[in-house]
Amino acid sequence: MTDYITLNNGVQMPALGLGVFQSSADETASAVETALRTGYRHIDTAAAYMNERQVGEGIRASGVDRDEIFIETKVWISQYGYDETLHAFDLSTRKLGVDTLDLLILHQPAPWQFDTTLEAYRALETLLADGRVRSIGVSNFTGAHLERLAAGSTVVPALNQIELHPYFAQKDNQAANTARGILTQAWSPIGGITFYPGWSDGTGKNPLSDPVIAAIGAEHGKSNAQVMLRWHLQQGRSIIPKSVKPERIAENLDVFDFELSADQLGQIDALDLGVRGGPDPDAVRPPGQFTIPEN
Repeated sequence: MTDYITLNNGVQMPALGLGVFQSSADETASAVETALRTGYRHIDTAAAYMNERQVGEGIRASGVDRDEIFIETKVWISQYGYDETLHAFDLSTRKLGVDTLDLLILHQPAPWQFDTTLEAYRALETLLADGRVRSIGVSNFTGAHLERLAAGSTVVPALNQIELHPYFAQKDNQAANTARGILTQAWSPIGGITFYPGWSDGTGKNPLSDPVIAAIGAEHGKSNAQVMLRWHLQQGRSIIPKSVKPERIAENLDVFDFELSADQLGQIDALDLGVRGGPDPDAVRPPGQFTIPEN
């Protein structure tokens, strides 16, 4: 069982999905199959995760009809540019084993090469107009990036996927999304990625062991992770928690049978430390950034 959110172009998307960031190729197909058999109907992947092919394998192994599954993937910055992004769509759909995508988004704003980002987004607009994707969006964009995008595009993104959990709530970015009619989707929604190789030092606090969240969970008979996921859902966000363990996959979906009070939501809101765990979207990637293999 899952709730649905209506995107700004009328497309309905399951509010909760399975994320596969940092899921190894060996584990991804099984995790996706397990999730779909458990009741998930939304899978989030990316070209840069190097596991789109395994996501497709898991979808087919699940026996769930393609029309029931919302597939979301991302174009990496080495694939930006108009023709390059059209080719990225072809690569992703071929690896996934599907003809169309439900949501295709740009993985990073890449502000140091934003003209190329704009060309990539125009390619998404073409794919949308041609019916090859049902909705388009962005990831890791700030309000300033969204403003630059709006000046050079015509379609408002349906969604902006950003790092968001109780210790890093990004309230300004959430407000920027809301002001433009863009849904906020949280990656690392339970704060699991508070150590991101190459960006964080691994000393960050993790909300999975926060005593305030634990106390709220005890009142409802729920885990810290379930409390955080419920916090997101009640505030209208989309979430894509990642796990490859069947018991955690099931636990993360079991969040539709309880309600947090206004006071409990406020207690969690107050935990924000303003500390990013993942990459700074304004940081320039090195010239030798990785490329996406054709196969």
